[in-house]
Amino acid sequence: MRVLNDLNALPDFQNAVVTIGSFDGVHLGHQQILDRVKRLARQSDGESIVITFHPHPRLVIYPKDQSLQLITSIDEKVDLMRRYGIDNVVVVPFTVAFSQQSADEYIQKFLVEKFHPRYIVIGYDHRFGLNRQGDINYLKWHGEQSGYEVEEIGKHEVEDIAVSSTKIRRALETGAVDQAYRLLGHYFFLTGTVVHGNKIGKKLGFPTANLDLGNRHKLLPPAGIYAVYAYHKEQRYGGMLYIGDRPTLKEYQNKTIEVNLFDFDKDIYGDKLRLELVARTRDDQAFEDLEQLSMQLAQDRKETQAIIKSLEGSVEAKAAEPPRVAIVILNYNGRGYLERFLPKVLEHTDGRFEVVIADNGSTDDSLAFLAAAYPHLRHIDLKINYGFAEGYNQALEQVDAPYFLLLNSDVEVTPGWLDALVELMERDPSVGAVQPKILAYHEREKFEYAGAAGGWLDNLGYPFCRGRIFSVTETDRGQYDELQEVFWATGAAFLVRSSLFKQLGGFDGDYFAHSEEIDLCWRIKRAGYKIMARPRSVVYHVGGGTLSYNTPRKAFLNFRNSLFTLVKNETTSRLAWILPARLVLDGVAALLFLSQGKFQHIGAIVRAHWSFFGQWKKTWQKRRANQDRVAKVSIAPEPNLAGRYKKSIVWAFYAKNRHYFKDL
Repeated sequence: MRVLNDLNALPDFQNAVVTIGSFDGVHLGHQQILDRVKRLARQSDGESIVITFHPHPRLVIYPKDQSLQLITSIDEKVDLMRRYGIDNVVVVPFTVAFSQQSADEYIQKFLVEKFHPRYIVIGYDHRFGLNRQGDINYLKWHGEQSGYEVEEIGKHEVEDIAVSSTKIRRALETGAVDQAYRLLGHYFFLTGTVVHGNKIGKKLGFPTANLDLGNRHKLLPPAGIYAVYAYHKEQRYGGMLYIGDRPTLKEYQNKTIEVNLFDFDKDIYGDKLRLELVARTRDDQAFEDLEQLSMQLAQDRKETQAIIKSLEGSVEAKAAEPPRVAIVILNYNGRGYLERFLPKVLEHTDGRFEVVIADNGSTDDSLAFLAAAYPHLRHIDLKINYGFAEGYNQALEQVDAPYFLLLNSDVEVTPGWLDALVELMERDPSVGAVQPKILAYHEREKFEYAGAAGGWLDNLGYPFCRGRIFSVTETDRGQYDELQEVFWATGAAFLVRSSLFKQLGGFDGDYFAHSEEIDLCWRIKRAGYKIMARPRSVVYHVGGGTLSYNTPRKAFLNFRNSLFTLVKNETTSRLAWILPARLVLDGVAALLFLSQGKFQHIGAIVRAHWSFFGQWKKTWQKRRANQDRVAKVSIAPEPNLAGRYKKSIVWAFYAKNRHYFKDL
């Protein structure tokens, strides 16, 4: 990563994707913006650029206001940007002269001339220029002339970021560094230079490194004892940190920050030291004499060492545990896809996982290829083609892990794709399944048909997606980058709790393929669980890798299985009128196919109805069995209906010409 401080010596950026802000703390909300910037840079073969300011603009504009407390110093912020994979950080020296630029000068002389941006990713409420003249609409207007596009960060996301920053500060101000960690996505830092102290700690048997932060605006947690990780020249050590006024030492009544490093004996005066605050163990307090203080420090060290040891022990234990996630790829004649996409799965997946390839009776050389190229991976030979639904049922009976990640063979994953999904499931036990953002492999700026940014269901049981309604797929501009509860998650990349999958009966094998994930998700929702779409995780899907879109076979499965899903999951009172309405609309669809000359598709609808009514009794029996399964695992008295559109998507699309999810 390049760190650039001189605006007059900037390099020529290629297809620059720029975002601007203070990014104090670089917390989880900021990280979503950084993910968006990196994604746009990948899509446009460009560079990600974060523009930030030093000193903080508030210190320049309001020099008499000394109340500013920063979560991260500029150096800490830059280190975090490096950690999160940004290509360039430009630290703009913020001056009174810079603040006096007009909105036009800010855009043309600063943004356009210095960066030549392809995209600018910015908040809906961003103001700039003298007296805050410019806003996002003015930025967009200039973009038409200057050749850049503005990616707007919506109101909800901006407000979430502000709320997160406030919560983090409040947590740190009360010493709740563990709570701050959950909001930041990383530990809170204290970074400074080791300076000479009074050497009282050494006399007591607890030599300490005294830290000078060199930044009076750095937020400092309350006085007390903390368990910390300390980094010195890239080496990590456990430590016990003291922040306070040393009330026992009446002759030294001044604020001090000093750390006792475990298993450490080096002269580090003048060196940089970075502390990550892990836990707070007690308040500061006064003792009668140095002996009592020494006894308490001994107890403090035992307690902080135990905290550090437990953390490291949990890491070691996790490394020895079985994989928490089984990534199961169901393959059918997909040797080419395995050769192309399996290396990315192995490269971009971290943590405790196992990759399992289940072969669904392939007639190509898939199994021979796997045996030669990936002998260390587990292969399950199902012998015959069970279809997508039953093929996964058969394979997952032979797999043991808390989470199943069902992944199509024609999916390309990206860095961090799995972590973002698992983290959400671990954090919220009411989430039953989650999907990533699904983009098109061949048109990488567009959503992919199968799943897009999460599935919804309309009043008549027709599925659609954020980013895809019927055949219209939207360009991904970050408009659906917020975490959202949906109604169904796509089977192309589907993370589900294995216990729920098994207790709810898995997929319905009679579906063969298509809509089986909607049926399962509906059962999960009926049990009160959430289905989520997490766009921080991004994958690219070829689509139609084993069953081509827009074929009579696909139409048959589509029309038949959607009726199966309704009968098995809809309430009796609603089913009484929805089912006849759907049959009528299927007739309308047949007329549409007739006008398009798709006679085989008309035949597919007839065969779908014939198959559906031929299995009516069996389907009704499944309905009753599912009611029992749902009741046994239910966590709520009522079904979870989030992600259900109360109107007709058919009417909205064809009669009202609403082709984008945001217009519904």
